[in-house]
Amino acid sequence: MRIDRMLGIVVLLLNRDRVSAKFIADRFEISVRTVYRDIEAINMAGIPIVAYAGNNGGFGIMENYRLDRQVLTLQDMTSILTALKGVSPTLDDSDIDNVTEKILSLVPDDKMELLKQKFEEFCIDIVPWGQKQKPKEYLKELQSAIAQKRLVSFDYRNSKGEYAKRIVEPMTLVYKGFAWYLFAFCKTKNDYRIFKLIRMSNLEAEDAFFKRKDQSYHDYIKLSNDKSKLIDLMLRYSPELRTQVEEYFDETNIEYLEDESMIVRIALPDDNWLHSIILGSGEHVEVLEPEYLRSIIKEKAEKICRKYKLEVET
Repeated sequence: MRIDRMLGIVVLLLNRDRVSAKFIADRFEISVRTVYRDIEAINMAGIPIVAYAGNNGGFGIMENYRLDRQVLTLQDMTSILTALKGVSPTLDDSDIDNVTEKILSLVPDDKMELLKQKFEEFCIDIVPWGQKQKPKEYLKELQSAIAQKRLVSFDYRNSKGEYAKRIVEPMTLVYKGFAWYLFAFCKTKNDYRIFKLIRMSNLEAEDAFFKRKDQSYHDYIKLSNDKSKLIDLMLRYSPELRTQVEEYFDETNIEYLEDESMIVRIALPDDNWLHSIILGSGEHVEVLEPEYLRSIIKEKAEKICRKYKLEVET
């Protein structure tokens, strides 16, 4: 879009003393004639651009305007680049690489070393340990399908291990809790759903297209949270898990006992995820309430014991 390009030209000029028409044309993949038309439009918008003649000529924004109206500070650019570098490894997206290069080109040469130091002070790394390749491969296909409003199909394994073929209208890619998810309207279920990419297989873009619906991911999550069944839990953790408990739960949910064990009171969804979280703490956690959940965990633990006992005997 022309307005986006002109904004990019303004940002470029704000951070450089002088830029040639050819440099601008190459940077934004337009003709030199288009550069002159854009410069004229920017001038008419009230941003004073000066043209310099000669071998070292080009365009620059009037110096006083540069001092008064700086759009991006070095800290702004550092924050943007840090975020982009954190996301880039999971997406492998050339668009992100291009944006990164464009912003780097705005950094004055005498500030580049300071920028590198800033990168060492703060880092965002959202790539989980031992990341599998499949979600990363599917991301680009889903990004393209979302942009084109193209239906996609895939085989999906739910949390119960059940497989089913799904045809969906892909709407939003979401990175949450160290995993990628797809928010989509499922044609198979005729309702909105969230799919975990790692559980997908045989992903294909269909020839059919769709009209994007008004429902947003944020509205869906808010509605789901309002409807979700939460249960009041009372858990006792042993002192060995103090660090993990304090990392995971808010201090207002934790009560410290004289024997250094901890009581956690919290409301959480009643599902298999909760069971796995409790079982994942092994012998260091005990469900005190509710009684029915205590029975479920006890039964699952007994099944685990029987399995290992059987393996030892055989």
